[in-house]
Amino acid sequence: MDKTFFFYDLETSGLEPREDRIMQFAGQRTTLDLEPIGDPVNVLVKMTNDALPSPAAIMVTKITPQDTLREGMSEAEFCKYVTDEIFTPNTIALGYNTVRFDDEFMRATLWRNFYDPYEWQWKDGRSRWDMLDVVRLTRALRPEGINWPFTEDGKPTNRLELLTKLNGLSHEHAHDALSDVYATIAVAKMLKEKQPKLFDFLFKMREKNAVKKLVNLDNKQPFVYASGRYSSEFNKATVAFPLTSGRNGNILVYDLRYPLDGSCDFPVVKELCFNKCPAVAPLSVLDNNDGWKKIGLTREQIEQNLKTLLDHPEFAEAMRSQYENRPEYPKAPEPEMAIYDGFLNDRDRNKVANVRNADEQKLADFHPEFDDERLPELLLHYKGRNYPKSLSEQETKKWEEFRKSRLERQAAKFLEELNKFYEKDEFIGEELKLYFESLFDTEY
Repeated sequence: MDKTFFFYDLETSGLEPREDRIMQFAGQRTTLDLEPIGDPVNVLVKMTNDALPSPAAIMVTKITPQDTLREGMSEAEFCKYVTDEIFTPNTIALGYNTVRFDDEFMRATLWRNFYDPYEWQWKDGRSRWDMLDVVRLTRALRPEGINWPFTEDGKPTNRLELLTKLNGLSHEHAHDALSDVYATIAVAKMLKEKQPKLFDFLFKMREKNAVKKLVNLDNKQPFVYASGRYSSEFNKATVAFPLTSGRNGNILVYDLRYPLDGSCDFPVVKELCFNKCPAVAPLSVLDNNDGWKKIGLTREQIEQNLKTLLDHPEFAEAMRSQYENRPEYPKAPEPEMAIYDGFLNDRDRNKVANVRNADEQKLADFHPEFDDERLPELLLHYKGRNYPKSLSEQETKKWEEFRKSRLERQAAKFLEELNKFYEKDEFIGEELKLYFESLFDTEY
């Protein structure tokens, strides 16, 4: 099968992937030349009854929990749909800021529904990419032919709705998932048309092994790097240097824009994650088209700051130690949030597959002995959310205790936000109030 892009976007009940829920999923498959393949996808996912949405988020998306309950599929149905029909072999999943936002929601949703949270992006020729960092590096290095937006106070911004508007690209409904998908495809076409060499280069660099060839500790070389962590004054781009090892096989890099003299009041070291499609390029890209001037640097400045850095090897060791000795995350309050506490072992993998393949009737009598201590409670919650009739009387009691405890933990923030944003849209405010009352079986 040929490789294809699948551009996708989510609208969610909040901003925290392990706490909040996917409410809308939309996407469009294209060829690598960005021509559409088949019909677009646009589905709602039912809000689970153990979660309160963020009223601030709902005021933006205009999707209420009631909308999802009327028209959506359950989380279990959604996970089966996207793994069977959408993220098929040789699919490149991408969007606008998907690596740091949408992908994390997908992982959390797959995890709590007994799917591997990672396979959809690497197994059988699959991979991922992100247009936001492509936009950042294009703006920094090859901005010609594109109109670039600024905020009202004159700062560069790469917000999707502003980028499309300024370049005459269709984007009818910002913050509607399908509209955002079409807008992202339009931006990708513009980048590919205006700066094809850089577009194709960054497409190849989405693979972590390609990044490792350029950025590594065996042959340390300065490189160009665009990241949301860097200053908008220089279009989020700088020249960085591989400093030392980081966590999980990643690498710490130093921002050579600044000398090692303690004069910076912000961090000059950040972690580069090889599997997050970082927008990196060799230093040679600065030699043409006034590259050095565009990112506000000179070769002499970089060479001087690099010399100072190399003269103080103790700094790299201190940074490595600091990152290694960071305190561990506190134990997750629920198994749904413990996705990063460890990988599943091979003995549990078959049992996990049996869970997601079982219907409501089979689940009622299915009691696997998991090795992973997260899974027994996760199974109870999975049944409660998706197949409540499969619960025994004792299980129902446990599920209700967990569900109400979780809702009570979220209630204060929900009510505070609802009071703050209610007048922004009274219809949605009333819907959220009714939803809250239905979950708590009480009058607000």
